Amino acid sequence: MGVKIIKNVKTTGLKFSVLVCLFLTGCASTLGDYYKAMDYCDRGTVCLVQGEYDRAISNFTKAIKIYPELAEGYSGRGTVYLVKGEYDRAISDLSKALEINPRDATAYANRGGAYVSKGQYDRAISDCNKALEINPREDMAYVNRACAYVVKGEYGRAISDCNKALEINPKSAMAYGNRAASYYHKGEYNEAWKDVHKAQSLGFSVDPGFLKKLRKASGRER
Repeated sequence: MGVKIIKNVKTTGLKFSVLVCLFLTGCASTLGDYYKAMDYCDRGTVCLVQGEYDRAISNFTKAIKIYPELAEGYSGRGTVYLVKGEYDRAISDLSKALEINPRDATAYANRGGAYVSKGQYDRAISDCNKALEINPREDMAYVNRACAYVVKGEYGRAISDCNKALEINPKSAMAYGNRAASYYHKGEYNEAWKDVHKAQSLGFSVDPGFLKKLRKASGRER
């Protein structure tokens, strides 16, 4: 399962459309609430990147209370829950974000990651498909769909998705990890080792159990 953290630059279009509506209706107080809520979202994103998950949740929750129709609040909080392993809460928040903004490719990709972690692989694939329909360069949609394909035994598809993810983001450690698992199951152990080394060089912690199986199958230590 992989997670994509939404930076503010990716929400510019949504911000603009909301602001136009507020100016047209002349709701000065609502406009103030919007800016205040977005400020809490910015703080939440910083906390998320820094690994301060409880503070991130607190900031995104404040944003939602101030401006309940702000998709970024739900999407951001849902992403934090996903990172914390609270998958049901993540799915709930990401679903709410998608109700507000059905064109949020990253929310679909992250919800797909949550479904992978819950073992709901067909739902994960469906969400990743939707993410890629909206944004063909949503790299985590490829990564998370690859996770589902690996578990389902569709190793060729998993490798193809990892290749696409790496074309978009050559530093995607998760893509290398998923591709290594796919190569292992296909008996292509040298290729699996190459991807293991690349994933490790990018800071990815490869499962010790997988490494043990790869060593035994390949007849080599590294």
